[in-house]
Amino acid sequence: MNASTPRLAETEGRESWPLLLGLAAREVFSLMLGTQLAAAPESFPEEGLDVTSMVGLAGRVCGVLTLRCSAASAALIASKMLGVDAGQDGAEVWDAVGEVSNMIAGNFKNKITGMGDGCMLSVPTVITGADYSLRALVDSDKVEIVQLFEGSALIVSLEVHS
Repeated sequence: MNASTPRLAETEGRESWPLLLGLAAREVFSLMLGTQLAAAPESFPEEGLDVTSMVGLAGRVCGVLTLRCSAASAALIASKMLGVDAGQDGAEVWDAVGEVSNMIAGNFKNKITGMGDGCMLSVPTVITGADYSLRALVDSDKVEIVQLFEGSALIVSLEVHS
């Protein structure tokens, strides 16, 4: 989120997007939550990731960024960001998770030369529960990173219209 942050020209392609998406997530968690994300192990169970926040992208890139985590991680995000009780759930937790996903999307798009002003973000949408299917786009490319937040896995993914 500073001038020394690497940027990727659109003409260079999307091969560096996983690196930039991970960097964007780590910067947001460091700056807004005062915590460091760590690399997740190669395999991890996706069970228990029952909070999903989505932010749409439109313009030079069209797609959706999603952040998936457990309800406990979502409450911890709200606690670190807003200073609320970590055992709480509800509107403040959803707002905090939605805002974190919005900041990751904004940070990511600003790392790509020419993308900052050429791509708009939607208002975040937060879904709780695990019994759903998400199909963002029919013909999409997907970039996904898995990180550990205070020992629990979270997934940040970006599906873009190809």
